Amino acid sequence: MTFKPVAKIVYTVDQTSVVARGLSYTHDEVSHIISGPVKDLLLDSSGISEILNLVTSLASTDFESAGIHNLLVDNTKPEDWRVGEAIAEFHVTENNNCIFPWPTSRDLKNPNASPAGADLVGFQKTDLEVNSHRFAFGEIKTSSEAKWPPQVMYGRSGLTKQLEDLRDSAHVKGSLIRYLGYRAIDKDWADKYKSAAKRYISDNADVAIFGVLVRDVEPKELDLLSRAVSLDQNCPAATTIELYALYLPEASIAGLPDKVVAAGKSGDEK
Repeated sequence: MTFKPVAKIVYTVDQTSVVARGLSYTHDEVSHIISGPVKDLLLDSSGISEILNLVTSLASTDFESAGIHNLLVDNTKPEDWRVGEAIAEFHVTENNNCIFPWPTSRDLKNPNASPAGADLVGFQKTDLEVNSHRFAFGEIKTSSEAKWPPQVMYGRSGLTKQLEDLRDSAHVKGSLIRYLGYRAIDKDWADKYKSAAKRYISDNADVAIFGVLVRDVEPKELDLLSRAVSLDQNCPAATTIELYALYLPEASIAGLPDKVVAAGKSGDEK
């Protein structure tokens, strides 16, 4: 039987228009996630495969083939917050019928830079037969701070303000939709974009919004409760908001980058 990580719900503070839940992962579940989907997200395995298909024919010797591999594969240790983002993306994708087809890492000329804009930009599949997909946006924060909620929830760049902008600002949403539209041209997911764009044109509140807080401290409802209450106020009927606090084993975030590097090397050896 294939092992499938399933986070355990440790608290629920849902509001009328907002799903808000704390979930915990065990050491084994985190290791399994990192060795598969998280590693693939951070290394952009699908993108590397596309480039390899493009340039493999250029190699005429084993030496040149090895050079192409070394050029494209990057086992640089990622920052812990990048690993947190990948874990959060895995969770949202796995549990909410979402796809985020264009990794933000592809927009970075400097791999050590921080991407601008929302952390997650993509689509959510709904139950509608016509125009079944709508836009999905998400923001992610990773924090080991022994404070509930942590400081990353506050300020102009804090999770709360970012989610309020996604809920309320047509300008913010429009920028993300244009960003994704440029990249949808001639892609196999262009029909999903057209579906979501049709729905957004009809109602610019018809979007799914996700906020994810990745933690390695004791789970407490205080991480999400007040955020859920404030985001519930004046939430448009067509907008869905889901907040998740993902609790990893205590004091484990600092060690996540090493786990990713080890998983990448293990994959190279296969």
